[in-house]
Amino acid sequence: MATDPAGEAWRLVTVLARKRRFPEVAAEFGLNPGAVNALLYLEPGVPKPMGALADAFKCDASNVTWLVDRLEEHGLAERVPHATDRRVRTVALTRKGQRLRSQIEARLFDPPDEFRRLSGTDLQVLCRILGKIAPA
Repeated sequence: MATDPAGEAWRLVTVLARKRRFPEVAAEFGLNPGAVNALLYLEPGVPKPMGALADAFKCDASNVTWLVDRLEEHGLAERVPHATDRRVRTVALTRKGQRLRSQIEARLFDPPDEFRRLSGTDLQVLCRILGKIAPA
């Protein structure tokens, strides 16, 4: 038994989702995990300032510039002027980016084989437990 059961449970969830599933899905769509993260962060019809992306990803603005450059190269996002402050550049999903974002979300929410192999009872217990901590 782990000395910190909460830490071990979180480690297991993180390994399954972030270190395994997320890179697999990104590769399926020919993107890196950072690009997928940006697509999921950007909401359709809601441009975000580049600085907000840097804050959200806890990274330097130059990393966001590189990331947005890659999204633009793929036609998934575009830089647009801020609605009220012309000094600020925002990033918005293109229609292609919105479609791909929806496809990626669907794929990410498609349970991996490890979940499909669990019994119905185990899945009910897991859902009950995760439901206690997941945001509404």
